[in-house]
Amino acid sequence: MSQSRIIGLVVLAIGGVLLFFAWRASAAPVEQVSEALTGRYSGDTMWYLLAGVAGVVAGAAMLLRDALRA
Repeated sequence: MSQSRIIGLVVLAIGGVLLFFAWRASAAPVEQVSEALTGRYSGDTMWYLLAGVAGVVAGAAMLLRDALRA
């Protein structure tokens, strides 16, 4: 297994974990009330969401690039 494939898997896994944390944070009662009143999530939840999406996209891109090169 190449080094770029391993890094891609790690980045993808970290992105998935961050998305899980964002999902759990968005389901919290305080977060639900805040989103209902302001129309958006708190800063921490948004950072988890953005970092998770970026991690999943970057990890998938690294895995796809490695698969297409082989």
